Amino acid sequence: MTVRTLILSFAIIAALVAPSSAQQTAPLRSPDVIFVPTPQEVVDAMLKLAKVGPNDIVYDLGSGDGRTPITAARTYGARGVGIDIDPQRIREANENLKAAGPAVAGKVRFLNQDLFTTDISEATVVTLYLLPTLNLKLIPKLNKELKPGTRIVSHAFDMGDVKPLTTQNINGRTIYFWTTPIQNR
Repeated sequence: MTVRTLILSFAIIAALVAPSSAQQTAPLRSPDVIFVPTPQEVVDAMLKLAKVGPNDIVYDLGSGDGRTPITAARTYGARGVGIDIDPQRIREANENLKAAGPAVAGKVRFLNQDLFTTDISEATVVTLYLLPTLNLKLIPKLNKELKPGTRIVSHAFDMGDVKPLTTQNINGRTIYFWTTPIQNR
């Protein structure tokens, strides 16, 4: 057996054994929410409220079709990471990323993972469109993993009694803004 044949055999075995998001056909677990896309005008307002810039890393928790990280990269030059538990959403997001072109594609990645267990510590901005109960459940994770001053913007849902620093109304849709550490102010 030649070295080339041995290497090729090893690569084939590794590809068959190793899990990948492309091979993932079912969610890691049942999603906590149904997918409802954030309207583009709200995405734009969220990123503007967070003052996203080219040095930012925007994490979108429950990223759906990927429009928020893609917009952050295309409009502001930021890097983006979308996390979604549903492999169908990850496929859609990757298709949208491909359509956005190579300049954007080089700045964004999508992870088929559970947002409650994924390391988000490199984020400088976190975007959410989750239910209030999930936002509340995320507070300890956000406070533990994120650097002080990390910006968090939520579409439609607050964090219970934790008062946001500001809110904005975008054509009848509310967005909420906090920075870490998240606490009652």
